Amino acid sequence: MAYFGVDSTLPSSSPDAASASLGAARGPHPSAPIPVQGPSIGSNVRVALGESGSHIFPLALGAAEFGWNVDLESSHAILDTYAELGGNAVHTADSYSSGRSEHIIGQWLQSRGLRDDIVLAVRVGGHADNPGLGPVNLVRAVEASLNRLRTDRIDVLYLDATTDRASSLEDTLATAEWLVETGKVRALGAIGYSAAQLVEARIFASAGYPRITVLDVPFNVLRRHEFDADLRLVAGAQGMAVTPSHALEHGFLAGRQRSKIRGALSVRGAQLAANLNRRGSRTLRALDAVGAELGVPDAAVAVAWLLSQKLVTAPIVNAYAPQHVEELVQGVGVRLSRGQLSDIGRASE
Repeated sequence: MAYFGVDSTLPSSSPDAASASLGAARGPHPSAPIPVQGPSIGSNVRVALGESGSHIFPLALGAAEFGWNVDLESSHAILDTYAELGGNAVHTADSYSSGRSEHIIGQWLQSRGLRDDIVLAVRVGGHADNPGLGPVNLVRAVEASLNRLRTDRIDVLYLDATTDRASSLEDTLATAEWLVETGKVRALGAIGYSAAQLVEARIFASAGYPRITVLDVPFNVLRRHEFDADLRLVAGAQGMAVTPSHALEHGFLAGRQRSKIRGALSVRGAQLAANLNRRGSRTLRALDAVGAELGVPDAAVAVAWLLSQKLVTAPIVNAYAPQHVEELVQGVGVRLSRGQLSDIGRASE
């Protein structure tokens, strides 16, 4: 429960404690804080996640930092903020922090009693214990994820083809069929598959295998080339929901880092440094200008740019702190004009 105003409760040791108790008995004072109850406005904002059967808030919370750069307590605070603002889609992977990300989410879901309210998306194929998408490792990976997440089902299972170029697509889909039939998985997503493979997957689906209904593509205003014309054509023709990862380009598009860092770089520092060039600076200035015009931070503008792109259903965005979630969610309510989109597009060329 949140309140507007200042808490006027007096401690019991106060000389006015008796008066306060008498006042409480008579009812709240007209100037007392007003409790704000009920669901947030964001809880009414939902879009269909393709043909998966799920409806989600158009911004999915990524958990790549949980257990790595963000500890358990802070991760739970981020998840709490996201849920309070109306968010209901959480994305993780069995490889994030060697499974610690899933442990953290599982503890949160159980302690808050929110499993039925959250659309849980999990990417598999990258964990060292169960690598790839072969039948045996795929089943083991899903079982391990379910155990860490403390749940009996995964709402969207992303098959990560970037980790396995050898396994037969038919074998992978046949295994996925068993996972769907047993109720362990509700819908399939994909990342790293070529347009030709997605067409092949649809042919298998016509023979009874489960359909791939969600597509993850690393995509943002600085990485438009990765969502190429062929992928766009196939995703559109098959009615796929596109959930772009790397929506903020490892945090660069949030605009917090604008100068080169001296000395040895961390992994995140190196990722940020890769965009500290003329093109990156131009792009940030364009986001600054649009953000100033609309009264929102750069991160929200970057999210709004993605949501303005055809086929994009919900970007997947990682957060380091609750205030970052508050910034990102603002992008859902922003509608960029043609002029603003043109300015951002020119700057990022």
